Amino acid sequence: MQYIDMETLKYLLFEVQDTERVLEFPRHEAFDKEAINMLLDSVKDFGDQDLYPIFKEMDENPARYEDGTIVTHPKLGELMRKAAELGLISDTFDEKFGGMQVPYTAHTAMGLILDAANNQAPGYWLLTQGAADLIVHFGSEELQQTYVPNMMAGEWGGTMALTEPQAGSSLSDIKTSATPQEDGSYKIKGHKIFISGGDHQHVDNIVHLLLARIDGAPTGTKGISLFVVPKNRITPDGLVPNDVITAGDFEKMGQKGYCTTHLVFGDKDDCKAWLVGEPHQGLKYMFKMMNGARIDVGRGANAITHAAYHASLKYANERPQGRPIQNAGKKDASQEPVLIINHPDVRRMLLLQKAIAEASTSLIFEAALYHDIEMNSQDPEEKGKYHLLLELLTPIVKTYPSEMGRIAVNNGLQVLGGYGFCSDFILQQYYRDIRIFSIYEGTTGIQSIDLLGRKLTMEQGKAMKLLAGEMKNVIEDAMAIEELRPYGKQLLEKLELNKEVMTYLMNFAMKGDYQRFLSDATIFMEFFGTIIIGWQWLKIAVKAKQSLLTGDNSHKVDFFQSKIHTMKFFYKYEMPRTTGLAEILTDETVLTLPNEEEVFA
Repeated sequence: MQYIDMETLKYLLFEVQDTERVLEFPRHEAFDKEAINMLLDSVKDFGDQDLYPIFKEMDENPARYEDGTIVTHPKLGELMRKAAELGLISDTFDEKFGGMQVPYTAHTAMGLILDAANNQAPGYWLLTQGAADLIVHFGSEELQQTYVPNMMAGEWGGTMALTEPQAGSSLSDIKTSATPQEDGSYKIKGHKIFISGGDHQHVDNIVHLLLARIDGAPTGTKGISLFVVPKNRITPDGLVPNDVITAGDFEKMGQKGYCTTHLVFGDKDDCKAWLVGEPHQGLKYMFKMMNGARIDVGRGANAITHAAYHASLKYANERPQGRPIQNAGKKDASQEPVLIINHPDVRRMLLLQKAIAEASTSLIFEAALYHDIEMNSQDPEEKGKYHLLLELLTPIVKTYPSEMGRIAVNNGLQVLGGYGFCSDFILQQYYRDIRIFSIYEGTTGIQSIDLLGRKLTMEQGKAMKLLAGEMKNVIEDAMAIEELRPYGKQLLEKLELNKEVMTYLMNFAMKGDYQRFLSDATIFMEFFGTIIIGWQWLKIAVKAKQSLLTGDNSHKVDFFQSKIHTMKFFYKYEMPRTTGLAEILTDETVLTLPNEEEVFA
């Protein structure tokens, strides 16, 4: 069942990114490459047998609000339990919590396979994992013992309850209140919206990790605390309702089987919560999860891109239509129609999908590798280096696969022509499903401001200097190979172009004109993200060419050559776009800042 190419996935994971190095850390000493491959294959089997077969069903029979709860696909409970049995909820956790201490790189590869099979169902247990992770890292031992085991077993679900109707992405404006009680608990009152996996009938309890303000807390983000708020609280007589009301479910254009709820806390003044960690530290705690969640969002979008690519590639290899253009621009009508994969424009669209999908995967694995090294290294200098690199790459990892994945899926739909617009074919579902990913966990605009306004300027630009060093290492390797030398030179030129653009934009920041500095942050994200993907493609091509030169027979010659060919495609069709984007970024004309003129009249 080809919704993802396992050979390419493992190649990018182990050979391009060399993630075997993380298996040398004591935390992961129980694993070797063979063990990780077995895990990946078992996850693929789960995807083939359980997830992919109901993917379309979940879209056609969406999650719905009914009698005060959310009704989801009838197999969801079974899937939650099976995911738990396979260790997919507890995989990265310490052994003392029942975890396997799987490296984050392997966890990321497993998630990519699951999301490619079905981008809706895995969210239910992955959010449970994220909520449990916060309790483990910041909660008391009592909270850990009370909630984590049932969450790990897939018996209880978990969510992140951040967004409020009046605040949206502006967490400093949340109003949900927490009133201290004599027994050490808190009473919660407020509304939360867009809560993924917020309620369903397949678990006995759902544990909400909720942001709220303790009465009298400072304004803004400094006054936000994190709480555990179960749907049902534990008593000696069993679970009893905790005054958490499901008010409805948002009907969406895509990911229809993945519920997105509106929750009301404390409508009857009887919603009890327990503080996680210290007061007023909630946003700091939540961002531990959110940085990982942003990588997960990029991974989810990338998974859909892979699945859509393979669906459109399959169609192109089966659909006969049209005839090749012959001499003098004419077609011979007496010939049999050819498969559409023989038409250059169709091949261009397929290559664009492949280029976006595979290099995005490589970038995601690179970020996961940085995460593993940062978490495991005992060398402060090394730890600091990979922390900065990960901070810089995270907004790009979230954004490029989401934005460009949408364009890739759109090209896949176009390959199918009119059939792509019809519900009989899966491309239209992928197109609808991927649209949310550029909004999840902070919109593209928010990620772009984070990249330009914070990450690139961290520690006087140290993160960018470190990243440039990583890129130049690949350029040096490319320059040593005659066929790749022009592409190494081109990437070096793009690094210099980036420096010129940054110098121009930083002038506004140095003058204190931050609104102008950040006004085209999204354009910068597109510009810089394209260069970063160019780096990944050169890295892939260098590895493939070295394998060809040394006679490496671990893969077929065609496999290696396809990687080099796709790199050349990206450098011809995508890298030149950065020149035009740089022109926009350095243009002195200002057209988007608010002023006294009414431009929308």
